[in-house]
Amino acid sequence: MVHILTDTTSCLPPEIARRYGIAVVPQILHFGDETFLDGVNLTTEEFIERLKAARELPKTSAPSPQMFTPHFEKWVADGESILCIHPSTALSGTVRSATVAARDFPDADIRILDTRLVAAPLGKLVELAARWAEAGENADSIQTKVMDLARRNRLYFMVDTLEYLARGGRIGRASKLLGTMLRIKPILTLDNGVIVPLRKERTLRVALKQLVRLTVAEYPRRGNGYLQVMHAAAEEQARQLVEDLNTALPQVAEIEISSLPPAIITHAGPGALAVSFFVE
Repeated sequence: MVHILTDTTSCLPPEIARRYGIAVVPQILHFGDETFLDGVNLTTEEFIERLKAARELPKTSAPSPQMFTPHFEKWVADGESILCIHPSTALSGTVRSATVAARDFPDADIRILDTRLVAAPLGKLVELAARWAEAGENADSIQTKVMDLARRNRLYFMVDTLEYLARGGRIGRASKLLGTMLRIKPILTLDNGVIVPLRKERTLRVALKQLVRLTVAEYPRRGNGYLQVMHAAAEEQARQLVEDLNTALPQVAEIEISSLPPAIITHAGPGALAVSFFVE
């Protein structure tokens, strides 16, 4: 059986990780001199409270190569392939760390996949990969399907302010909006793993309507687009977005909703909302 590994930027629900035996390596969070492991010794709720009280923004760093090694050692002994499914290299150094760790196992089939994604759509790819592995598909088949789906993802998100993206160095081509960041609700997207600006809206209400319009315009009329909504300490707005999407897309049986993890909230900031799906 092919083994699946990811990290906490995937928003992967713990019950899914347990169900399929997926290894989830934590991102690292730094509040001054204090260091925490995302989801291990710091919950999202605790992180939000610390963030609100912090004088300086926290910093994040990718897992070290040594954090991958125990999983590789365990699975290489089984003689099976390992697929490591991670966020865009433009946003995180996780792929780099996994690649370094894999060099210690030159004879093993360890594949490091840069999906060019982040958050819940990344987690959906991880979950599907684990399902396919459980069904007996080989590593070549799973890798091909994961990367094909990754290329067909649409991720649209809005932030309450661009300050967090700017100060965290993840702002990408949305830097052109910085001069107006206090007067707009920017809608952003990912273009080959890089954050780019899409629209500028004046109010939260209008921005939410625009997220719905963007989704309706591209969501597949046949098949499952795996529609997901994500939020950063904005559950009420996220549930309103889900309600609006349900109204606009009655053919969708279920819309998954998830809270963004601390490693993403650090850069997106509280109040961020996102919608993700895969096109045909």
